[in-house]
Amino acid sequence: MAKQRMAGQKLKDSLSPNKPRRTPDHPTKSHVVLAKEGSKEKLIRFGEQGAKTAGKPKAGESDKMKRKRASFKARHRKNINKGKMSAAYWADKAKW
Repeated sequence: MAKQRMAGQKLKDSLSPNKPRRTPDHPTKSHVVLAKEGSKEKLIRFGEQGAKTAGKPKAGESDKMKRKRASFKARHRKNINKGKMSAAYWADKAKW
């Protein structure tokens, strides 16, 4: 457990606040961000590793993808509105 805390602290020290970053070697999460709001800091991992739906809307995007994107935003709207200290906020901003 102490080893995990040391690794987490080392990662926190290497991140810029509120700048999401890819984590290609993480087994389950695709991104990490050091969320900072006032004096509070929180390390947040978010996004599904290898998800095919990630990314900003593309020109000529299919109707199916548009509906998928809208469904994500509707399903997570309450958590997205919580602000920078929630994983949903960062997933919406970086992936959808």
